[in-house]
Amino acid sequence: MQFADPNFEDVRAQARSLAGVAEYTSEIEAVSGGLEPTRTEVAAASRDFFPVLRVTPVWGRGFTPEDQRFGAAPVALISYGYWKQFLAGATDLSSRKLTIADRAVSIVGVLPPEFSFPPAAEIWVPREIYERYPSRTAHNWRVVGRLRDGASLAEARAELQTIATRLKQQYGQDTMMTGVAVAPLREAMTGDVRPALWILLGAVGLLLLIACANVANLLLVQSAARRHEIAIRFALGGTRTRIVRQILAETLLLSLSGGVLGVLAAFWGLRALLASSPDVLPRMGEVSISIPVLLFSVSLAVIVAVALGVFSGLRSASGLQHALAAGGRSQAGAFVSQRVSRVIVAGQLAVTLTLLAGAALLGRSLLNVLSVNSGFRTEHIVTMNLALPDAGDDATKASRVQFLDDLFARIRAVPGVEDVGGTTNLPLTGFHPDGTYVVMNPGEVPTGMQQLEQMFHDRTRTGDAEYASVADGYFRVLGIPLLRGRLFDARDTTDSPHVALVSESLAREKWPGQEPLGRQIEFGNMDGDLRLLSVVGVVGDVREDTLEQPPAPTIYVNCRQRPQATSAFTVVIRTGMDPAAITSTVRQIVRDVAPNVPPKFATLSQVVSGSVRGRRFNVILLGVFAGTALLLAVAGMYGVMAYSVTRRTNEIGVRMALGASRRTILGLVLGQGLLTAGIGVAVGVVASLALTRIVASLLFGLTPADPVTFAAAAVVLMSVALLACYVPARRATNVDPMVALRYE
Repeated sequence: MQFADPNFEDVRAQARSLAGVAEYTSEIEAVSGGLEPTRTEVAAASRDFFPVLRVTPVWGRGFTPEDQRFGAAPVALISYGYWKQFLAGATDLSSRKLTIADRAVSIVGVLPPEFSFPPAAEIWVPREIYERYPSRTAHNWRVVGRLRDGASLAEARAELQTIATRLKQQYGQDTMMTGVAVAPLREAMTGDVRPALWILLGAVGLLLLIACANVANLLLVQSAARRHEIAIRFALGGTRTRIVRQILAETLLLSLSGGVLGVLAAFWGLRALLASSPDVLPRMGEVSISIPVLLFSVSLAVIVAVALGVFSGLRSASGLQHALAAGGRSQAGAFVSQRVSRVIVAGQLAVTLTLLAGAALLGRSLLNVLSVNSGFRTEHIVTMNLALPDAGDDATKASRVQFLDDLFARIRAVPGVEDVGGTTNLPLTGFHPDGTYVVMNPGEVPTGMQQLEQMFHDRTRTGDAEYASVADGYFRVLGIPLLRGRLFDARDTTDSPHVALVSESLAREKWPGQEPLGRQIEFGNMDGDLRLLSVVGVVGDVREDTLEQPPAPTIYVNCRQRPQATSAFTVVIRTGMDPAAITSTVRQIVRDVAPNVPPKFATLSQVVSGSVRGRRFNVILLGVFAGTALLLAVAGMYGVMAYSVTRRTNEIGVRMALGASRRTILGLVLGQGLLTAGIGVAVGVVASLALTRIVASLLFGLTPADPVTFAAAAVVLMSVALLACYVPARRATNVDPMVALRYE
C-alpha cells in the first residue's frame, strides 16, 4: 500500500537512518495556459522531495516555505520539455500562469532536462497546498527518501520495520501499517522489467555463441582446404607464429567488418524498436547507441576474432609435415575437421532449440492471455478519456452532473452512435482505486469518518473492493451482463436514495448463498459521501487490472449520485461504423462544452492490446533472436553437409560404381546429417528444460517444461535441419562415377 499522512509523518520524525524523506503522488490533469490545452501528468511533492533527489531548477527558483503551506497561493515547477514545447522557452515566467483543474497556478521555475520523476511527470506542485488526511487508513502517498551518510540499506530496513511495528502496537486496528518495504530507487523504477531484460541479454549471448560457432566452422573448412598451401609455406621457412599471425589478421579483418555492419544494423534496429514499443521499458526514450556501447561492441569483436583466429591458426599449423608428405591427398585432416564441424553444428542446434522453446513458451503465454474472458466486449467501442477538475462542493457536483448529461446527450445524437456510457475505472488501464466497505445493519448510519473507521475493525462485516463511478449506459456498451436485479436508470437522481451495483465475485464472497439485493453498504471513505448505498443489482465480473489476474470484487456507484469521483472519467461509445469515423465529431463536441479539456481517444481493442504490450515486446524480441538463430544454425548445417559432400565426391563415386543406388546415397548423406541434428536436438531439450525455468515468471497458463511446446520446437528444428541436409544430399545423388573417380 501507499502511505497514510500520519504514518508518513511519524516515519519522518523517528527515522534516524534517513537524511530526508518525502511523499508524492501524480495524476493526469487538464492543463491550459500554454500554447494549447494539454493532458499532463501533474505531481504533488512534499517539502523534502527535491532536496532528497538533489534536484534544483535550471531557471527560476524552487519552492519556498511560504509556498509549502495549506492555503498558500499555488505555484508550480515545470519540466524542461514542457517549458520548451508549450511555453516556447519563455524567460519571463513572472506573468505566466497555468490553469490546473480550474486553479490558477504561477510558474516559479524550470527543472533540468534530464529530470523525470515520477516518470512522465511534467508539472510539480507543493503537496502542502492540499488537505492533510488524519486517517491512518487513507493510503494516498508514495514515499522516497535518502540514506544518511554512513547508513546502509539494511540498517534503514531494520529501523523502519521497528517504527512500523511500534506504530501498529500503539494504534492497533486504527492503522493497517504493519511493515515498511525499502528498495533502491533505481530498482523500484526498473524492477518489473529486470527479469525480461536478463532473459533478453541471455538470448543475445546465445545468439553470439551460434554466430561464433558458424565462424568457427567456416574457419575449420577454410583451414582444411588450405592445409596443403600452409604446409608449403611452412616448408619454405614460414614459422608457426607467422602462420598463426596471418590467420589471426584475416580473422580480425572478418570480425571487424562484421562488427561495423552490426553497429550500422543496430542504429536501424534501435529506431525500429523505439517506434514499435515506445513505452514498454522505463526511460525508453533515453536508450541509445552510446560511446560505451560502441566500445563494448568493438572490444567484443576483437576478443571473438582473437579467440577464433588463434583456434584456427593453431589447428592449421599442426601436423604440417604429414600434410606436406601426403601431397594434399590425405583425408585425415579433413575427416577430423568434419567431425569437429559436426560437433559445432550439434551445439548450434542445441542452443537454437533453447531459444525456440523460450520464444514458443512466451508466444503461447501471450495467446493464453489474449484468450482469457475479460468479461466485456471490445468490438466497435471507442473510449474517450477526460481529465476533469475535482467536484468537491455541491455546486460543482451539480455542474458536473449537468456536464455529463449534456455530453452524453450530444454524443448519443451523433449518427452511427448506438449507445454511450462512462466510468472512472476503464478496465486494463492501470491503477484502480480500492478500499474497505462495510455492510450496514438496518437503521445504522455513520455520523462521520471517525465512526466509519471504527466499523472497519469488525472484519465480519467488512470487505475489500474496487470502487467505480459509472454512467448507466456503461454496462450496455461493454456488454457486461446483468445477473440479478436492475441496472442504473433515470430514477437514480442526486436526491433519490443512493444505489450500487456489485460484481458477481463480491456477491459470492460476501453473501454466499444469500440474496445481495436490498443490502445496504457504506463505501463513503472512497468519495467522502456517507450516504448509504443500497444494492440494486449484480453484474458480471470484469478483469479490471490485468487479463492475468482474476476479477477483483467491485462496487459500482452512479456518477449522477456520486460525481465527486469523476475527475478522471472515460466515456465509452459503441458504434456500428468505423470507430475512427466518429472521433472528429465527438472531439468537436467536447471542444464546444469544455474547451480546456483535451480528450484522449482509443478503441477498446487498442486498450486491451496495450495491456499486453510488455508480453508482446518480449515475444517479438525473443522471436527475432530465435529466428535469427535458426537461420544461422541452418546455414551452418548446410555448409557442413555441402563441404562433406564435396570432400567425399570420390568416395561417393566409388560407391555408385560398385552399385549403390541414388536412394542409398541420399539416405547415407541424410542419415549423417539427421544424426548430427538429432544429437543437437536431444542436448538442446535437456539444456532447455533447465534454462527455460528462468522465464517461469513470464509464463501464463504454461509450465516451463510444457511438453507440447518442446515437441513443437523440436519438430520445427528437425524439419528445417532435414531441409538443410536434403539439398547437399540431392546433389550427391547426381555425382557422375566416371568424373568422381578422376577427382583428386
